Amino acid sequence: MPSDDHPQITLITPPSFDPDNFSDRIARVLDGIAIACLRLSLGTKDEDTLMRAADAAREVAHARDVAVVIDNHLILAERLGLDGVHLTDGARSVRKARKELGADAIVGAFCRASKHEGMTAGEAGADYIAFGPVGETRLGDGSRAEFELFEWWTEVIEVPVVAEGALTAELVARFGPVTDFFAVGEEIWGAEDPLAALKSLMAPLG
Repeated sequence: MPSDDHPQITLITPPSFDPDNFSDRIARVLDGIAIACLRLSLGTKDEDTLMRAADAAREVAHARDVAVVIDNHLILAERLGLDGVHLTDGARSVRKARKELGADAIVGAFCRASKHEGMTAGEAGADYIAFGPVGETRLGDGSRAEFELFEWWTEVIEVPVVAEGALTAELVARFGPVTDFFAVGEEIWGAEDPLAALKSLMAPLG
């Protein structure tokens, strides 16, 4: 269960960015607020683009002792010296990822709003389970990961839980007591000052 400590922050990259220019933006956020993990969540399937972005993100994050995971790409995670993977297909790939990356790698699973999928992923060896979106969005099928899911999870399950998707300051205030992490990305990168936007979003935590 979350303790009296505040939930930690996972920073999600935009789906596309220029590594040469974006490194400075990531660095400024990492220097300005405590970040537990940087998650590379890129829309491209171009291997060269993914590798350049991962190299840039790893250099910036590891220099600040921040772990780096990448969405789904097991081979790149190992080849590029990243800390693990964030799997977007629920529990389906958790055992394979754990076997291929080893016991020390971070393996996380996004399970939408499915308690059953989350429990299955946890039993398969996931280090954390992410549920979302917690906020209102027109994307996907419109379903949301409700407060009651997080409340039940923190009372019953020991695997850390992550809240993500369409976050607002009001949702951060409400979900803060029942989540271990907030994963934040699209909520801040459109702002002129992403660090200020992130601090404003997390302000309800104190």
